[in-house]
Amino acid sequence: MNVRGTPMRTIWLEPDGAVGIIDQTRLPHEFVTARLGTLAESAHAISAMLVRGAPLIGATAAYGVALAMRAQASDEALDAACRSLLATRPTAVNLRWALEEMRALLQGLPPAERAAAAYRRAGEIAEEDVAINRAIGRHGLDLIAAAWQRAGKRRPVELLTHCNAGWLAAVDWGTALAPIYAAHDQGIPVHVWVDETRPRNQGASLTAWELGQHGVPHTVIVDNAGGHLMQHSRVDLCIVGTDRTTARGDVANKIGTYLKALAAHDNRVPFYVALPSPTIDWSIEDGVRDIPIEQRDAAEVIEIAGRLPEGGIARVRLMPDGSPAANYAFDVTPARLVTGLITERGVCAASRDGLLSLFPERRQLMAGE
Repeated sequence: MNVRGTPMRTIWLEPDGAVGIIDQTRLPHEFVTARLGTLAESAHAISAMLVRGAPLIGATAAYGVALAMRAQASDEALDAACRSLLATRPTAVNLRWALEEMRALLQGLPPAERAAAAYRRAGEIAEEDVAINRAIGRHGLDLIAAAWQRAGKRRPVELLTHCNAGWLAAVDWGTALAPIYAAHDQGIPVHVWVDETRPRNQGASLTAWELGQHGVPHTVIVDNAGGHLMQHSRVDLCIVGTDRTTARGDVANKIGTYLKALAAHDNRVPFYVALPSPTIDWSIEDGVRDIPIEQRDAAEVIEIAGRLPEGGIARVRLMPDGSPAANYAFDVTPARLVTGLITERGVCAASRDGLLSLFPERRQLMAGE
């Protein structure tokens, strides 16, 4: 996607073997890149959310293993690297998937070959993510095109999204925003309602920034405005991302997604979830019961950062001294509230049968578990 008119990705390999990233904690007010040269720097980038979004977390973790193997390629170093990276973010299943991919490859190799193999596989994971998300965009485009047809091609398609599931959350294209970019690039007029997404404001800070960079019309709204817009027929469909999807189609996404799904259900607004297949956790069924929900530092709720009139960046406190705050980072939307799942293989019902219709190879694997 574009930054100041120039196409770029969220993660790349530097000539000296370091890993380049966009520091997303500095957006939207500053565009800053950072270098990851060690396992510790990679783990910090994930935990402190310099990088975030399930697909990008997975790619960063893979490169983190490669950096660890460059420094020390023993079995002990591999185990330590995987443990360190796995502990950074508990909800996004792509993290575990990427580490399992790296471990499975490297365990069978002699230490002298591990660094090169790790870099190669990390690069493949990044390229696979781009291809997957491009395919998600292609399949989701059909839904937007159909909505435009229903509107008689007289007005833009009105879409609502929550949090950031664009190219900043992936290596490129993104998940929920990939169909929107595909539609925009094909000349279908779209307008995106962007939830601010408290407490980290990733909609207002990141989604609005990347849509603006790519020239997609959008409007930022407070998190509680979505239901009002749906009541007044201002939303044609919702598309959100997910950090983990269960085998029966429950989805974990940024806190507040469940409330949007309830509002959409009440107003008969289609509610779609876009996901790459590594986001599916085939080992669990009940998302509300079994998906671990990350609880982050209360400071993210208590304080907010913004740009001052004179141009400086400052953090300010929002609530009274002494008042406690809780910071639940995700919630789970049950499959019954999801109209459909948009994957790289097509769109399916949010159900076990729906997912297995697109991923039939899982039937035998799940039967043997």
